[in-house]
Amino acid sequence: METQNPNSTTRETLHDEPRNEGMALDMDWVRAVQANTSAIERRAGTLPGRRSVKKDYQAAWLLKAITMIDLTTLAGDDTPGRVRRLCAKARQPVAPALLDALGMDTITVGAVCVYHDMVETAVNALQGSGIPVAAVSTGFPAGLSPFHLRVAEISESVKAGAEEIDIVISRRHVLTGDWQALYDEMRTFREACGDAHVKAILATGELGTLRNVARASLVCMMAGADFIKTSTGKEGVNATLPVSLVMIRAIRDYQARTGYRVGYKPAGGISKAKDALVYLSLIKDELGDRWLQPDLFRFGASSLLGDIERQLEHHVTGAYSAGYRHGLG
Repeated sequence: METQNPNSTTRETLHDEPRNEGMALDMDWVRAVQANTSAIERRAGTLPGRRSVKKDYQAAWLLKAITMIDLTTLAGDDTPGRVRRLCAKARQPVAPALLDALGMDTITVGAVCVYHDMVETAVNALQGSGIPVAAVSTGFPAGLSPFHLRVAEISESVKAGAEEIDIVISRRHVLTGDWQALYDEMRTFREACGDAHVKAILATGELGTLRNVARASLVCMMAGADFIKTSTGKEGVNATLPVSLVMIRAIRDYQARTGYRVGYKPAGGISKAKDALVYLSLIKDELGDRWLQPDLFRFGASSLLGDIERQLEHHVTGAYSAGYRHGLG
């Protein structure tokens, strides 16, 4: 199979894009943002049938998807052993024999995402790989701990070696329309991250309307978010195509006005290879090829990798393997 190496964005150039420095809160812009729900839902409903890739092309897209996965474990029973196994999988996400059959070099995932307590374990396990560790922070998933503790948690994770911080916003600021409070909160979180890149988790399933999602996306970008992310994965409704369309178009509008490219991370509920293909085609259609790199797009997922592996094995052998052959640890 002849295709460009999907891991062609090397770890040395990861995050080479100029960082989003943010801007002053522009309430005229925020208030002007609307969302036509029926039109958005119609467009989202057509997405699964608009693009179809088969055979070698599908395998190439799936390999690309692997390089953009934030391989995640956020369970109450996480142990150092489980995190080390996850990190081993991050280093070698696809069996060497499969990669050889596909004519590919070694690839890795985009990052490993863990709770703060597991950051040091993950950093040690990934040493020398170039794979960054992302830490969920700021009272994840509810974001209701005292504000000074949320800020301190960011600092502790950065000190422990996290290169990316996934923060959760205070949903009440969105639901009450207190955009200044959301901006100030996000700005403080951004400053606490220092050189670590910050992903703003909107918890879109708890924001009420698509207009709220659009406005929250814009405010977080104005405050300096490097990524905007749909969900914690703990809400009743996580990543969806309508929400993704709204957030992606907010990213596009922000880039057109400011010149800064902001990344996008759908998270929660994306577990099938076919779903990954839909999201990648959406990104290509709405934002263009530059966003199809791990410094500007990530999947927040764990089981997604296993299904992609099964699809790749089917492509090579013509048969589906048992799920246990592709476990994450």
